[in-house]
Amino acid sequence: MSELRVSVVGAGLAGCEAAYQLAKRGYCVDLYEMKPEKKSPAHKSDALCELVCSNSLRSDRVENAVGLLKAEMRLLDSLVLRIADETRVPAGGALAVDREGFANRVTEEILNHPNIVLHSEEVVRLPEPPAIIATGPLTSDALAEELSRTFGEPLHFYDAAAPIVSFDSIDMTKVFRASRYGRGDDYLNCPMTRDEYFAFYRALITAETAELHLFETPRVFEGCMPVEVMAKRGELTLCYGPMKPVGLETEHNVPFAVVQLRQDDKDGRLFNIVGFQTNLKFGEQKRVFGMIPGLEHAEFVRYGVMHRNTFLPSPKLLNYDYQAKSVPGLFFAGQMTGVEGYVESASSGLIAAVGMDRYLRGLPPLDFTAKTAIGSLGHYVAEYPGDDFQPMNVTFGIMDPLKKRIRNKRERYAVLAEQALEIVKNLSQSC
Repeated sequence: MSELRVSVVGAGLAGCEAAYQLAKRGYCVDLYEMKPEKKSPAHKSDALCELVCSNSLRSDRVENAVGLLKAEMRLLDSLVLRIADETRVPAGGALAVDREGFANRVTEEILNHPNIVLHSEEVVRLPEPPAIIATGPLTSDALAEELSRTFGEPLHFYDAAAPIVSFDSIDMTKVFRASRYGRGDDYLNCPMTRDEYFAFYRALITAETAELHLFETPRVFEGCMPVEVMAKRGELTLCYGPMKPVGLETEHNVPFAVVQLRQDDKDGRLFNIVGFQTNLKFGEQKRVFGMIPGLEHAEFVRYGVMHRNTFLPSPKLLNYDYQAKSVPGLFFAGQMTGVEGYVESASSGLIAAVGMDRYLRGLPPLDFTAKTAIGSLGHYVAEYPGDDFQPMNVTFGIMDPLKKRIRNKRERYAVLAEQALEIVKNLSQSC
């Protein structure tokens, strides 16, 4: 075991992944987490690696960019992906997990690792290097102010979570099981007629929202936009978004719109309303979402909420391995770097740990390149050329294109994935 100690601040997906990767390489890791002594408004559990918004890690198919990212991370022995695979619940072609089981298993791994010491305390100042800051979108006010003083004013937007209802309270006579395009029966689907949809739509856009105190003009990331905000873009917007009926037609029913529910725990007792992140007042959520067929008497185990999300102007501050340009040995990871999503956050923690290991051994950074999903995220946050830097989910659009043009999109993505996995497999020998 190395005598070097590395501080990791924040025990979410990125921080836990980084701590694990460093610990397995023999470093002594001091992992700092302000829970349970202090929680943000969005935190509910005392466990590490809490999934605040959704229990889905999205597609698990390599022809999809986030599915490719997962495959790359599995090659690199990702803790988060290993535990996600162990605690997965049915979700069609997606990787969804038992939210509580996932967090508890990650917590168990971290607490039982001999090279990791967990400190339950809030960090309000940047630690001396070597350190990885992975406090995420829920960074405490004190540390956010410290970051602001050190690097300039951090950007911000709002994030939103969807409600969760109990299975026993769903009227299954109005709901059918199916995944889109006949890919199993993992989702509960609440079909709406035209009249039901427009009645719901009018109620949604006129419902009362909760007051926001932190900022006067919130900006919302497109991927987590509250459903009521999306609805106000046009009366049929939801029919082309979270309520699209495409792929869910049956012989006896061609719905005008469909609300999907996805299993949120391993036992199938809890289901979240897919794509229904919201900032409606709790009473309004019960009233308006109770208009959805099958949810008239739904028991809301958790109402949807909005919370602050903080991220850095990373192109000015970070290299592609997430190391601060101006402070050698100080790395950042997670959504505060400008990667968006659970898997993307964990991947940045993995790369930051690899970068830290190489920094401490006096080796140059390991470049996974933008030909891979995991490398493309690092290059995006470090090299975005415009002045309007915003958080980004992994997409094939930020990866380097193939030299050979392939018109068929599915074939093109398959070739990109094959190339990326070969690169990661080869580079895994060096980290």
